Amino acid sequence: MPRSPTTSEDEMAQSISDYSVESESDSSKEETIYDTIRATAGKPISKMDDIQSDTLVIRIIIPDLQQTKCMRFNPDATVWVAKQQILCTLNYSLKDVLNYGLFQPASNGRDGKFLDEERLLKEYPQSNNKGVPSLEFCYKKRVYKQANIDEKQVSKLHTKANLRKFMDYVQHRALEKIVKMLDRGLDPNYYDSDSGETPLTLAAQLEVPVEVIKALRNGGAHLDFRAKDGVTPLHKAARAKNQTALMTLLELGASTDYKDSRGLTALYHTVLVGGDPYCCELLLYEHASIGCKDENGWQEIHQACRYGHVQHLEHLLFYGADMGAQNASGNTALHVCALYNQESCARVLLFRGARKEVKNYNSQTPFQVAIIAGNFELAEFIKNHKETDVGESSIKLGTSQS
Repeated sequence: MPRSPTTSEDEMAQSISDYSVESESDSSKEETIYDTIRATAGKPISKMDDIQSDTLVIRIIIPDLQQTKCMRFNPDATVWVAKQQILCTLNYSLKDVLNYGLFQPASNGRDGKFLDEERLLKEYPQSNNKGVPSLEFCYKKRVYKQANIDEKQVSKLHTKANLRKFMDYVQHRALEKIVKMLDRGLDPNYYDSDSGETPLTLAAQLEVPVEVIKALRNGGAHLDFRAKDGVTPLHKAARAKNQTALMTLLELGASTDYKDSRGLTALYHTVLVGGDPYCCELLLYEHASIGCKDENGWQEIHQACRYGHVQHLEHLLFYGADMGAQNASGNTALHVCALYNQESCARVLLFRGARKEVKNYNSQTPFQVAIIAGNFELAEFIKNHKETDVGESSIKLGTSQS
């Protein structure tokens, strides 16, 4: 007799939707983030690698730790991967580490700037000066374009009262007041101590967000600056199912593949929250990567099937999601359908050619999982489905799809 489904499956799926960093202390949250970084960081380049190999040597200056180190990076890797590589070498933890970034100082007539996390390292031109190029690894802040900035005057702006007042302006879309404070030099890269929101993550959830988002961006807000819960404005827009905000952020240059504190993308979050699938379709159309995994190996396709988000599943499959992808328990999307009795999603998968004989790491097929879970009607459907049914009209398969 086959063994029962892995008992942690329910907890795995539920941990996604119920996950909240608010229940964690700041110190434990930081440790969790560092654990995620260590687990997902790319393999470091060995010192024994051929010196002629295609690597990029950069001097990394870390002002907050008063450290300087030379490191070798893969130029075809993203800035996000390079950041993780740096963090894995540190002997001391940095607070709010996800809001640290690589800063390229001004040179050769170019303004200084923080490197966007999802762009490739090689896309940023290095200094033509002789010697090893340098980048600073520091907390992201506004890069002022004005020639003469009164630092004392600017520092007076950043009182707790002023920052809260600014958040209130954003909440109520008081555009003129927002622009006025930004023109005076306020740095919008911070998060409110009470709500945990940044001005831009808050704006991404507004009903009419366009002008506020643009004002914040023009005022120096970084598109990849994260709120206290570890997500970017793009994630917030996706969670809020805010199509207008999502489109505005993408038009301003946000990457579809920004990661949250758990390494999950905005696309992953759209599949979790469900609802109108337009946000999901928009991200996929803008070349969002598919196959993002949480700590338990669950990909977007698993989550779509867990929650019965049929239209999201259709979009994922159209853009190339792998129906045979297995999570940490060896369960495919069809196994997940069987476990959670999601018949509509199971019909879509089988109609698209999903293999029903694949076994999970407990040597169970989707049919066996459905039987053990007590989902007998779905088990019968899986059992009776034939390869010749693949490609037939979904209407013929049934009308339970939504």
